[in-house]
Amino acid sequence: MQYVSALVPPLVMAVAFTALVVTIIKHQGGANKAREDAVVDSMLARAEAAKETAEQQ
Repeated sequence: MQYVSALVPPLVMAVAFTALVVTIIKHQGGANKAREDAVVDSMLARAEAAKETAEQQ
């Protein structure tokens, strides 16, 4: 019976990790990809503009 209790935690972690990977893969791209890309692009543009402003001062 000890072998069962020794195998349960690794099996639970393997199932949880597999579910995490599947969820990440399913949410790549899709309908929100363009919106997410636009948000990242605007954040990068703001950071670059702030950097240029700091360099000019």
